[in-house]
Amino acid sequence: MSADVQAGAQRDRGAWARRHHQALVSLARRVWQDDCTLANAFALICETAAETLEVERVNIWRHDPQARELHCLHQYERGRHLHSSTCDESLRVDAGYSDALREVRVIDLDAVERDGDDNGLGAYLRRHRIGSLLDAPVRSAGELLGVICHEHVGPARDWTPEDQAFAGSIGDYVAMAYEIDRRRRLEGRVRYLELHDPHTNLPNRDHLLEVVHSALRPLHGGDDGLVAIHLNLDASPHEGDAGHELLVEAADRLRRELDGGATLARVRGNAFAVLPHRHLHETEALNLAERCIDVVQAHLDASGTATIVTAGIAFSRDLAAPSADNLLRNAETASQNARNARLGRCEVFNAEHHRGLVTRLRLERTLRDAFDAGRMHVYFQPEVDLASGRWIAAEALLRWRDEDGRCRPACEFIDIVEGCGLILPIGRWVLHEACRLARQWPLRDGLGPKLRVNLSARQFAQASLVDDVTAAITASGLQPGRLCLELTESALLPDVEVAAQTLARLRDVGVSVALDDFGTGYSSLAYLKRLPIDVLKLDRAFIAGLPEDAFDLAIVQAIAGLARRTGVAVVAEGVETQAQAHTLRECGVERAQGYLFARPMDQAGLVQGFERAA
Repeated sequence: MSADVQAGAQRDRGAWARRHHQALVSLARRVWQDDCTLANAFALICETAAETLEVERVNIWRHDPQARELHCLHQYERGRHLHSSTCDESLRVDAGYSDALREVRVIDLDAVERDGDDNGLGAYLRRHRIGSLLDAPVRSAGELLGVICHEHVGPARDWTPEDQAFAGSIGDYVAMAYEIDRRRRLEGRVRYLELHDPHTNLPNRDHLLEVVHSALRPLHGGDDGLVAIHLNLDASPHEGDAGHELLVEAADRLRRELDGGATLARVRGNAFAVLPHRHLHETEALNLAERCIDVVQAHLDASGTATIVTAGIAFSRDLAAPSADNLLRNAETASQNARNARLGRCEVFNAEHHRGLVTRLRLERTLRDAFDAGRMHVYFQPEVDLASGRWIAAEALLRWRDEDGRCRPACEFIDIVEGCGLILPIGRWVLHEACRLARQWPLRDGLGPKLRVNLSARQFAQASLVDDVTAAITASGLQPGRLCLELTESALLPDVEVAAQTLARLRDVGVSVALDDFGTGYSSLAYLKRLPIDVLKLDRAFIAGLPEDAFDLAIVQAIAGLARRTGVAVVAEGVETQAQAHTLRECGVERAQGYLFARPMDQAGLVQGFERAA
């Protein structure tokens, strides 16, 4: 062969090699797309191989080592651009061919032998007029999966080294398609297990969150929006397998009841959630929730399980912003409300009420933080002698300085403090702090002004109350006789006998007791007889009408006269005018407090007032 001929052959082979490489690169871009299925990958591989090698047929076969058979998985005929993934053709192969598939990169047959068993490879070659074969084993992790056969129809063909290298790469592509599909199926199984309950096979809460997130959309017109129903079993029916069987049966009954009209999920161990596939008005949602309750309750009752089923309904219309988690949480909150109330089996989430609760919880946290950070303060409101105008005592008042710097009175937050249990630590702190500050007040003739500290009903009910009072007096060095504890009727009402014993113990310590808001309760007069009370504080409701209101005047005169005869002191609250002060003096009331005399103030202002009075 001349040098020119050899150079031309090398150029041709180089061009074919570049063509093969470009075909493989293009194939890789198309096959390794995330949305390319195994069937599509087989189709792309076979078509690319047939067009690049210019052969009439390319088939992918699965190898069965036990039966020594090949089972066709995909066929492609280049002339007709015909794909088939439903072929049922099988071929028996001899041991030599099977062994070769395990060992070689390609099997190249320039001229095939078409004689042989009518049911075997020979018959297949004759039927399709195949003259040459270029077969590439499909191997993954050392395992022979199958073979891809490039079939040349007609006269024998001489396969070049470039053809053989390309066919081997095509076999690798088939193996990689197998591996990617295997991994996708494995990932899909793992993903399925992550998003489904293993016992009921229902979607779990994470799965339902994805569904709700996809379903949420802006509302239009009068549409009530997306609906979520939370079904709660107040306790797990049984433990172990028996409990799982009951829940599985409950899930099956719910599935049949919903009949494909809603997504059903098991969101917790003893709770299901229902997400209707269409938007429901409130009446429709309530009817659906009631049907679901009936289905589950009937099943549990039949099993002899004493479990109550409640439901909560939430609408996306009540969401401030689209939130799958908040929608499901709202439905669960409504279900818990129904369970706690025991008045009905189903409740609809009330957005306004919930916002109020959220605001209250946030304020609770703020108050806790403020107390921990030392932003609670003790202010005082002086009590005056009506005859002389001198400051003779002061009532301790709780104040909270919020983050904006405002000094907030206790009336704005005391209900929350009492409701969340903060009243005990805060009340104990107020007692100690007030005693400490009162110890610094100026003395007159060796005596200091009286300190009045309010006690809540919860504080008074504590077994440690007397010890707490004693500790505050001891720590501050305050004379016990200067401390007066103020109690409301609500603190004394639950058990008057116990209250009398507690008051007697406080008196033994040396402190006095005042009955606050006197005249507003049902049994105030009875307390005077049965309880050791030292001071009555006339409620401001009876002071406001003085001197014009005859009923208020008569009540004040009666209480003042009663107090004189029983040896109990009287202090009028809420005095705001000179006319009220004058009337009180005429009625025999000697002491008062109110804005007429002084507003609540801090320690420095109070001390200055005491010093001026001295």
